[in-house]
Amino acid sequence: MSAPLKIETMADYVARGESPEILFWVGCAGSFDDRAKKITKAIARILQHVGMKFAVLGTEESCSGDPAKRAGNEFLFQMQAMNNISKLNGYNVKKIVTGCPHCFNTLKNEYPELGGNYEVVHHTQLVQQLLDQGKLKTTGGSYKGKRITFHDPCYLGRANDVYEAPREVLAKLDAELVEMKRSRENGLCCGAGGAQMFKEAEKGNKEVNIERSGEALVLVPDVIATGCPFCMTMMTDGVKHFNNEDKTKVMDVAELIAAANNL
Repeated sequence: MSAPLKIETMADYVARGESPEILFWVGCAGSFDDRAKKITKAIARILQHVGMKFAVLGTEESCSGDPAKRAGNEFLFQMQAMNNISKLNGYNVKKIVTGCPHCFNTLKNEYPELGGNYEVVHHTQLVQQLLDQGKLKTTGGSYKGKRITFHDPCYLGRANDVYEAPREVLAKLDAELVEMKRSRENGLCCGAGGAQMFKEAEKGNKEVNIERSGEALVLVPDVIATGCPFCMTMMTDGVKHFNNEDKTKVMDVAELIAAANNL
């Protein structure tokens, strides 16, 4: 295993009169959800492994405001956003990496009109760049030859046109990448977007995540890969619904790369 994780805050850097290369925006799920915490650690281990100077806001980070905005509470969204922007601007943050497409979309596309202008990348994009630059290498490890399908998060794919980065990263694992019938521009939501994660399901004959998980399991994959903590929850629940958790694992792209590198 690699060295123990050492996570520093922006305040730590400022106290030394330094600034990191990038701010890691952890997000609510990445901070509080037990499953998503593993994704957070995987991203941090990758950044540490390549020697990138990164920091988090720690307790100064608040919700991006995405759920409030999607649920229709624009006032609450702007309050949360302005609070975050004042912190980010106060630290003179220039570049941000997120572990969540919802945070990625909100910081990238909705913060600028409120005075928050940053270069924002999703973690799959950053990992792709590190692989392309040769700073990160992988031979696939235990995932070599495995059958993997990638579920496109809505706010990564259709909202921001990021389709190739996660697939190019997965291709480095020397795995068999198989596509669901509905993928890329025609991908189907996991069922959690638009603040649906936080409300009861509406009437219908099937849950969205059951429909989507079924589409993935038809391919008989060893791994359903994704790049979003909400998709992670919904797809995992779907796999459990079909009693398939022994055969198919749901993993984030960052977790796969970290595991392949024994991080």
